[in-house]
Amino acid sequence: MISRSLLRIKVLQVLYAHFNTGGGTDIVKPEKDLAFSIQKTYDLYQYLLLLTVAVKRYAESRIELARNKKLPSREDLNPNMRFVENEAIKQIEDKPEIRKYASERAISWVEHPELIKNLYIRMVDSPYYKEYMERFESGYEFDKQLLIDFYSSELEDFDMFLNILEEQSIFWNDDVEFIIEMAAKTVKNASFKKIDILPLYKSDDDRDFAIALLRSTILRYDEYHKIVDGFIENWDIERVAHIDNLIIQMAINELVEFSTIPIKVTFDEYLEMAKYYSTPKSSIFINGLLDKISEDLTQKGLIVKEGKGLITE
Repeated sequence: MISRSLLRIKVLQVLYAHFNTGGGTDIVKPEKDLAFSIQKTYDLYQYLLLLTVAVKRYAESRIELARNKKLPSREDLNPNMRFVENEAIKQIEDKPEIRKYASERAISWVEHPELIKNLYIRMVDSPYYKEYMERFESGYEFDKQLLIDFYSSELEDFDMFLNILEEQSIFWNDDVEFIIEMAAKTVKNASFKKIDILPLYKSDDDRDFAIALLRSTILRYDEYHKIVDGFIENWDIERVAHIDNLIIQMAINELVEFSTIPIKVTFDEYLEMAKYYSTPKSSIFINGLLDKISEDLTQKGLIVKEGKGLITE
């Protein structure tokens, strides 16, 4: 499932593109862009689940080639089949929902044989793979752990993999780390009887949250713009970085419009966002500004937290 942290990032990206192209108060296109971006993130999740299947099939092809040599060795004729018979990979391969989704969304690794080959070579050379193939014990939990180790060890820092993802979708640039965790979590939570695919959203509330955050930030842009302007001392708001301004306005929007989200959660989320998307000093600037704004809006009765807002997300 896509977390609210990632949903906030998706909204920020859409807002940045929207206002940079003079979108004004139109919300139709931004909402379509947001839905498309979120769906692409879910595509990546399914894509990464299928990656282990592609690597396994490559391993099978190598075994078959070795067996068909003119003078096969004893090892060629009697290979270690533990990896290609991995039960966790077989669950993914046989899962009807994954096959259907891949077919409908045209998701496949077939056009990237060099990547699959290189991932296989990297994996085979790794300590976790060697231990898995050589250990005396076998079983489903060991099969699962191999996939978890593969996701955590081979992908995030592999330039070839990251470059291929970037070529396929600009929406995947900021998703990779989180989606790798989603794929690993899916395998970790699986049982020998079944593997459950995580839904796109944790709940309808998360979907509604993303849409409402986008929509109200656009529609109340001028209002929030004036609020920010009123709290910037000795500084022209037009000189504030555009991305910082959007982060601040999204935070104000969330503080005012979402009564069940604690103030601390909102602060933490947007300060973390500023550290990643803006300058090193931005988070300090945004923290100080939001602190003043939230205190003022609370005193005016515009920020009211209740119910679930008394606990963290």
